[in-house]
Amino acid sequence: MSENLALVAHAKGDVRVEALPEPQPAPDEAVVEIAYGGICGSDLHYWLHGAAGASILREPMVLGHEIVGTVLAPAADGTGPAAGQPVAVHPATPVDDGSAPYPADRPNLSPAGTYLGSAARMPHTHGAFARRVALPARMLRSIPAGLPLRLAALAEPAAVAWHGVGQAGDIAGRRVLVIGTGPIGALAVAVARHHGAAEVIATDLHPHPRALAERLGARALDAADAEGIAAVHADVVVESSGTVPGLAAAISGARRGGTVVLLGLQRAGDVPVPMASAITRELTLVGSFRFNDEIDEVLAALADGSLDAEAVISHELPIEQGAVALELARDASVSSKVLLTFAAETDEGAGR
Repeated sequence: MSENLALVAHAKGDVRVEALPEPQPAPDEAVVEIAYGGICGSDLHYWLHGAAGASILREPMVLGHEIVGTVLAPAADGTGPAAGQPVAVHPATPVDDGSAPYPADRPNLSPAGTYLGSAARMPHTHGAFARRVALPARMLRSIPAGLPLRLAALAEPAAVAWHGVGQAGDIAGRRVLVIGTGPIGALAVAVARHHGAAEVIATDLHPHPRALAERLGARALDAADAEGIAAVHADVVVESSGTVPGLAAAISGARRGGTVVLLGLQRAGDVPVPMASAITRELTLVGSFRFNDEIDEVLAALADGSLDAEAVISHELPIEQGAVALELARDASVSSKVLLTFAAETDEGAGR
C-alpha cells in the first residue's frame, strides 16, 4: 500500500506534503480512498495567511473539503455506503451549542458547526486531502452510476453556487449578472444556466475567467468596465468576488427592485457599501453561506448532464505536487478549479 500522503498546513507560508498514519475509524466512520480534491479559497488562505477570516491556524491541520473517492471499509455500525461505493462528501457538521438560535431547516447557520479543513475550533477539524481518511458515514453521498469521480469533484463547490443562486428564488426567464468568475462564480454561471436564466452576464478582471464564462454560456464583461456593468440592469446579481469593488459593482449592475446575492465572503470588519443606491432603488440584499442538502441535487444534475460545469476544471496535479497546485490555484489569471489527485495512478474508481 502506498504512503498515506497528505497536504498539511503548519503555519503561514508553510504547507507540506507528508505521510500520515493509516486512519483509525470510529464505529460510525468509513475509511475512504480519496481520488480527487479541489483546492478552495480557504485552503489558499490558510497557506498564504495562516488564517481564513477569523479562523486562525494554531496547530498543523490537513487541508481540504472538496473531495471524492471510494469507500474502502464501511462504517462498523452499519450506516452509510458499502465498500466499493464511489462517494462525494458533505463536509459540514451542524452543532447546536445553545449560543445563538438558528432556523432548524438551515443547519448551515448553526453557530458552532464545523467543516472539514477548518481552524475555526480547537482542536482544528482536519480536512481530507490525504490518500486515505476516516469520515463520518453521514457525510458520504453515493455518486450516481456513470458520473466520473473527476466531475463529481465539483459537487461541493457547485453546491455552494447552487445554494447562492437559490437565495434569489426562481430565476427562470430572468437576467442574471455574476460578479467575479473564479471557480465559484463560474459555477454560479453554470447553475444559473441550469436554472433557466434568460441571460447570464459575468465579469472578471482577467481574460482567462472571462473566456471560461463564455464557454459556460455567459456574456463576459471586463470588471473594470463600470459603465458596461451599470448598463446591465440585472434582475439578479450574484456577487462572488468577495471584494469591496465587486460589491459596489453588484449594486450598480442590479435593476431597480432587483436582488443582490452576497455569495463571496467579504473581509472581516466594516466594508464600504453604496447603501444609498441600494436603498433608493429598493434592492434586496441577501446573504449566502455554504449550503444545506443542495449537494444531492448537484450530483443528480451533474450525472444527467443538465449541469454543464466540466469546463471549470482547469488543472490536475498529483498530491506530491501539492505546493505547485497551490501556486496555480492562487493565480486566477491562468487557472480555475485546480484538482489534486491522490492515487499513485489516478483511477476513476470502482466500475467507473
